[in-house]
Amino acid sequence: MIDKSNKKFWDKFAKLYAPFMKKDKGVYDKVCEYIRPHLNKDMEVLELACGSGQLSFNLSKHTKSWIGTDFSEQMIKEAKKRGEYENLTFETADAVALSYSHEKFDCVLIANALHIMPKPDEAMKEIYRVLKPNGTLFAPTFLWKEGKQRKMIKSLMSILGFKMYQEWDKKEFEEFIKEYGFSVVEWNCASIYAGKVPDILS
Repeated sequence: MIDKSNKKFWDKFAKLYAPFMKKDKGVYDKVCEYIRPHLNKDMEVLELACGSGQLSFNLSKHTKSWIGTDFSEQMIKEAKKRGEYENLTFETADAVALSYSHEKFDCVLIANALHIMPKPDEAMKEIYRVLKPNGTLFAPTFLWKEGKQRKMIKSLMSILGFKMYQEWDKKEFEEFIKEYGFSVVEWNCASIYAGKVPDILS
């Protein structure tokens, strides 16, 4: 079930999201640099919580197909305004109730979103379900317990109507990922590169 108050925030924020995220371009460029070598032209990729496509446009050119999804219709509208390509499409989808078939994708990317989901466990189950055996999950995530200015940032976000549901440190987040059937392959630039362990959640 979608948290309507959280969805309302992202729908309202959609038009400002891309300009607002320009300040973090360096971070997103680093994430792209890290993920890009793990992609290839045979891969079908699903991106969850894609926003207005900050990672989608950069990375999709290195894959066979890329579906960028977000639960905010307005975010998807903003992404589509930036363009769609032969191998890149955008769709509205809720990460905790995906319509895609079992074992459809080679890779799933969910960037900076698990910590703002009321039910990240349900999203992880769906990610596992739609990934092919030995598929790959990329989950760059803000680790709020480790940030020096976290209290000030959280207070500001709360005033704006933004909700953050999860607070992990590195160890806690790694254990969370493993709990849902993944082996953590590598940590890099706040990204976690995890492989699906066959049959754990079958």
